[in-house]
Amino acid sequence: MKKIIALSITSLFTGILLAQPPKGPADAGMTFGEKTTADGAISSTDLVKKLDKENKLDVKVEGEVAQVCTAEGCWLKMKTATGTIMVKMKDHKFLVPLSMNGKTIVVKGIAEKKITSVEMLKHYAEDAGKSKEEIEMIKEPKQEIVVQATGIVVVK
Repeated sequence: MKKIIALSITSLFTGILLAQPPKGPADAGMTFGEKTTADGAISSTDLVKKLDKENKLDVKVEGEVAQVCTAEGCWLKMKTATGTIMVKMKDHKFLVPLSMNGKTIVVKGIAEKKITSVEMLKHYAEDAGKSKEEIEMIKEPKQEIVVQATGIVVVK
C-alpha cells in the first residue's frame, strides 16, 4: 500500500512538473515548431481586415505577443490594433516559453474566425492565471480569430 501511495505522489508531481511551459529564452532568430521565416508576413492588424473578406487563410502573420499560456506554453495571444488574436500550437506539437511575452514574432499557420465556447474561454482564463471571480464573469461565447500555428520565429 505504501508503494502505491508513493508511486501516486511521484506521478502527481511529475505531471505537474511536465505541465510547465518550457523555460529558456525567446531570442531573435529562434524558431519553435516547423522552421519558418518572416518573409511574406502580414501584420496582425492586416490579418483582421483580410478575414473580414475570407473565412480561412494560410498565412504568415507578424505581431507582438500579448500573453503566453502559463500552464504549458501551448497558446499565445498576439496584439492587433483592435484586440488580440489567439494562436494555438497545432496539435500541441510544440510549446513556447513564457519569455516570449512582449516579443515580436511571425506565426505560420491557418487563420480563421471561430466562435470560442464559454467552457474554452474559462479554460484559457485558468491557463492565464485569472482569478476565480474573473473566470466566473465569463458568460458569453466569443467570436475571435484563431491561428493554428505550425511554426513560429522570433523577430525581435
